[in-house]
Amino acid sequence: MNYKIENIKQIIVSKSIKLDCGQTIKDFPIAYETYGELNKEKSNAILIFHALSGDQFVSGTNPVTNKDGWWYTAVGPGKAVDTGKYFIICANVLGGCMGSFGPKNLNLADGEPYGLKFPVITIRDMVRAQESLLEHFKIKKLLSVLGGSMGGMQLLQFCALYPDKTFSAVPIASTASHNAQQIALNELARQAIMSDPLWNKGNYYKDKKSPKNGLAVARMAAHITYMSDKGLQERFGRKLQEKKDYEFTFDADFQVESYLRHQGNVFVDRFDANSYLYLSRAMDYFDLSKQFKNGLVGAFQDHKTKFLIISFSSDWLYPTKNSKDIVIALNASRTNVAFAEIKTDKGHDSFLVNEPEFLETLKGFLDSNYEIFKNEKRI
Repeated sequence: MNYKIENIKQIIVSKSIKLDCGQTIKDFPIAYETYGELNKEKSNAILIFHALSGDQFVSGTNPVTNKDGWWYTAVGPGKAVDTGKYFIICANVLGGCMGSFGPKNLNLADGEPYGLKFPVITIRDMVRAQESLLEHFKIKKLLSVLGGSMGGMQLLQFCALYPDKTFSAVPIASTASHNAQQIALNELARQAIMSDPLWNKGNYYKDKKSPKNGLAVARMAAHITYMSDKGLQERFGRKLQEKKDYEFTFDADFQVESYLRHQGNVFVDRFDANSYLYLSRAMDYFDLSKQFKNGLVGAFQDHKTKFLIISFSSDWLYPTKNSKDIVIALNASRTNVAFAEIKTDKGHDSFLVNEPEFLETLKGFLDSNYEIFKNEKRI
């Protein structure tokens, strides 16, 4: 990473958290950002969980990269998640690289960055760490939790662990566990990173020579899964990159090649390769049904949380079936659940772009539940 991380908001989690791998951590930082104002009744708080390549900077301008926040299409004044009405909290996940405790933090035992000495973490570990933010803000119950992709996994885990800490929940384009194909795609990305000679078994911080090539390839491979076949074809097709014919080299002849290379090169300037390994592994380990005696149904048995499950018709990374499996389990557990499949050709990343039907659906759900939750808080 080339960006300097300064003036990041952090809390220090002083309580001990026993990780799923067996190790215990305490007195570690969790970085976060907030948007909007928390009202007097504390009835307007929304916790957003970010995806693998995201961070705490949801909206506005990211002060580290000077680019738009990753969910600026949905979060902001007058938007679907209206920061003039709601108080938004988003944390950088445990294992991340934007101020939270992760592999590039210094290990006090030897004064060197952790690298691969950092404990292997899970989605459940991430959620336990982020729950400390509710204690920090003295929020007993959230209006809602939102999250797409890996953020949706965290959301499901949060609701299963803390059934009384949110009134509503919106998992978006997500899954309750990875299948073989999803694990395989993550392994491809990890191998790209670990095959880069500069990775040096995770010990690249001291030399300041990060495995950029491997990380860029990992990002390129992942980015293909975020788009749909139709979306790629309509945007790029077989268009050449500022040339009239093939050059008969291995440079980028096609526009789609140039686009993917750009995505890879931009990503390596803001993300840590080891964090990518840890977060993708946490996604692969996630299997909510294994945590409960009655499987996925048991995870939400008789919960009072109101769910809206959203999927996208052209998402082949986390297809609608993954969302429907969650809906079926929620119905079987007698939980209040609604489901919406948004018709779009923008693929998995549909929740990150200006997709009007999705944004209207999200806004309607939040606004209607806010009125109900406010009235409940007054009683």
